[in-house]
Amino acid sequence: MRNLKSYEIRQMWLDFWSSKGHQVFPSASLVPVNDPTLLWINAGVAPLKKFFDGREVPTNRRITNAQKAIRTNDIENVGRTARHHTFFEMLGNFSVGDYFRKEALTWAFEILTSEKWFGFDLNKLYFTVYTGDNESIKIWKSLGVDESHIIPLKDNFWEIGEGPCGPDSEIFYDRGEKYDPQNLGIKMLKEDIENDRYIEIWNIVFSQYNSKPGTPREEYEELPSKNIDTGMGLERMACVMQEVETNYETDLFMPYIKKVEELTGVKYTGQMAFKVIADHVRSVTFAVSDGAMLSNEGRGYVLRRILRRAVRYGKQLGMKEPFLYKLVEEVCNYMANFYPYLLETKDMVSKVVKLEEEKFLQTLENGEKKLQDYLVKQNNPVVDAKFAFQLYDTFGFPIELTVEAASEVGKTVDLEGFKKELQKQKELARSSRNDEQSMNTQNEDMLNFKEESSFIGYDNLECDATVNGIFSEGNLSSKASGKIVLAFDQTVFYATSGGQIGDSGYVLINGEKCSVLDSFKLPNTQHAVIIETNQEISLGDSVKLVVDKEKRQASAANHSGTHLLNEALRRVLGSHVVQQGSNVTSEGLRFDFNNFYLPTNEELLKVEALVNQEIAKASVVNIVELPLAEAKKLGVQAVFGEKYGDVVRVVTIGFSKELCGGTHVDNTASINKMAILSCESKGSGIFRIEAATGSNLENVISELVKPIEKEINDVKEKIANLLVSAKQDDIELDANKVEEKAITASYQAILDKKEELVLYRETLKELDKQYAKLKREKSSVSIDEFLNNVEDVKGVKVLITKTYNLETDVLKDLSDRLGDKLGDCVVFIANVLENKVVFVCKNKTKALAAGNLVKLAASVTLGGGGGRPDFAQAGGKDVTKVDEAISVVTKAINEAL
Repeated sequence: MRNLKSYEIRQMWLDFWSSKGHQVFPSASLVPVNDPTLLWINAGVAPLKKFFDGREVPTNRRITNAQKAIRTNDIENVGRTARHHTFFEMLGNFSVGDYFRKEALTWAFEILTSEKWFGFDLNKLYFTVYTGDNESIKIWKSLGVDESHIIPLKDNFWEIGEGPCGPDSEIFYDRGEKYDPQNLGIKMLKEDIENDRYIEIWNIVFSQYNSKPGTPREEYEELPSKNIDTGMGLERMACVMQEVETNYETDLFMPYIKKVEELTGVKYTGQMAFKVIADHVRSVTFAVSDGAMLSNEGRGYVLRRILRRAVRYGKQLGMKEPFLYKLVEEVCNYMANFYPYLLETKDMVSKVVKLEEEKFLQTLENGEKKLQDYLVKQNNPVVDAKFAFQLYDTFGFPIELTVEAASEVGKTVDLEGFKKELQKQKELARSSRNDEQSMNTQNEDMLNFKEESSFIGYDNLECDATVNGIFSEGNLSSKASGKIVLAFDQTVFYATSGGQIGDSGYVLINGEKCSVLDSFKLPNTQHAVIIETNQEISLGDSVKLVVDKEKRQASAANHSGTHLLNEALRRVLGSHVVQQGSNVTSEGLRFDFNNFYLPTNEELLKVEALVNQEIAKASVVNIVELPLAEAKKLGVQAVFGEKYGDVVRVVTIGFSKELCGGTHVDNTASINKMAILSCESKGSGIFRIEAATGSNLENVISELVKPIEKEINDVKEKIANLLVSAKQDDIELDANKVEEKAITASYQAILDKKEELVLYRETLKELDKQYAKLKREKSSVSIDEFLNNVEDVKGVKVLITKTYNLETDVLKDLSDRLGDKLGDCVVFIANVLENKVVFVCKNKTKALAAGNLVKLAASVTLGGGGGRPDFAQAGGKDVTKVDEAISVVTKAINEAL
């Protein structure tokens, strides 16, 4: 076995499979694009799902990659075990309907054992296979594997939900008896016993069946397109080939561990803290570089948890200040040989990480204060589990520190309850995360449909064509009617792709105009349409295809506007902004992007202004086809998840240059103008802008602000009614005039309307206060006549009186003014109305409680109520007993004082 550096293993892997005709796919972003089922890219096959389930056929059916991935389902084990990680690289080779079991195993044997490649000793390799997979056993034996090294296991079957599945063969490396103190040997493999002797280095999946819930495995149907899906963990391979104890002693982690030694002055001897920090800084660096944001939900919450866990373990090594950000540069520099973009993002990532560290250290300090507070104030000898979990979850406070602090004052912690709270959190996180690579079911007829079809719709909006494909209910037919899918030898209908919705229009068949319901791509890239017709369509029928010109032009304008919006966002917010999805229709556009925060209105107005400046330049849109490698040299933007061939379209629109297969305007002047309509958070650091282009934007915005205008009119009506009431009461109110601005074709118009609504609401609120105050003053009662009835009871001013027909506001105002005048006092007023009595009490003593006094009076008069010790109000139904109630209250006050 050769002793190789990790970068040599990775490159050798790609070189080997490239020599076998595989296309090297670049590592996809850790943030999934157009895949809501995944929180993170978590396996080598994850970005390739659309090929495996038959939605698309790749340009080259043989693919290899070194895919970065994140998994956090067992984060607590990271640092505890030799091989658990949050961030890792998965080396993979894939066949999409090309070679299968024989070639996969033969080439696997070659790369593993050949001296030219990895050069493993065959005697140290063990191979598990699925029970009953005799073909794999036969192939391994034919390659020279001893039968005693082939182990059939019933669990060797890869299956996640409905869709492609199949048996697998796992390859293990025997590290020797040193790692087998009980001398159990291959019993550990046969019985799946966790061990450090036999290390799984590769899993080869033969994806040959279609899994169906409720169907016994032996009855699964064979897939029309059989696939190979393999995964080899780079970290494990480095551990084995560099002959070190754990993955952490490989060159993938030691540079960071050495840096931590330097920063802390602590020597590494295998401590868990070093391992956690080295693993987690890789996750954070790559995730933030790939556009993930730290937040309190979804992906951002997971990332924040990883970072904070690393900081906590840094504290164990004596780090009291931010330090993780200093490791970011180490990661970027070391990994840049394969991921050069890290050099462009390292300054940004360092800033983000440092800021988060500072915030968290402050949070930790707050948590410590909260804990000390709790320990002092609580008499319970056991610290409540929910409180301990709040410290852990909200403040990042380690449970170990809570236990330690509690023991110092003779208390314990409800650890069992804490574990239950922790389990609840894990279940919640699991429910919001979908880490499974479930796939759609393959459509055999569509996968096998290979008829030629050329798209000529960039330059034409109608053409004559011949029907060369008909699908009815998913099945290839020679003739059909009803709702059917049609393909043609040539077409002008753009198929939904690249975020742009497909064309509409009609297919003219034997004089009947059949509306196109949808236009989409078949797996082999032919542009197909869905129509509905009562007449029978046959293969070979001549038809005329006509695109809806108005909708196409509107879609093209919105698509070109999307490109300008993308570049404008990068210029205003920063180069870290990356497209996370888009949807372009004839009505408007939707653009998803990453950022550290929701852009401000000022920033959005800048973005809009930049786009419109480019539109106003009336620049010719330049579209050229170039080899992919040459296009990349131009620094063009590309979206991962889009399939680019060897030759690509480079679309230059003003200051924007992107790879794109969509339809566009010929000149930016045709866009006319763009207006941002809204911007909102989609969670996990992803934000969505909705916008529109064209000459009719005033009407678009007018429709959009109609609900706001309705609210404005409702508020204006309330203001008018209030002014009428004030006039009737001979009260003059001072109303501020709100400036109403005309609607323009700009995001500013929406902001103006929202501001207008706010100003009208504030005006109404202010007028309400004015009216209440002036009305109260106008109808207020003089307190002078009441002051004559004040008695002094043991130094406390006591006023107990009766009034008639005062409004509630006037009554409360009277009690407040009397209380202010008298100081240390108790004021009790019984206000008699026609058929009820209202009691109010203002109390400024400690000996009495206003709530008790009004409740006492209310009980005498068959009513109820209560309130605070300083002020309370109650009511009574029997006005004949008011004097009795006053007498009871007077007695209670005298006795209390």
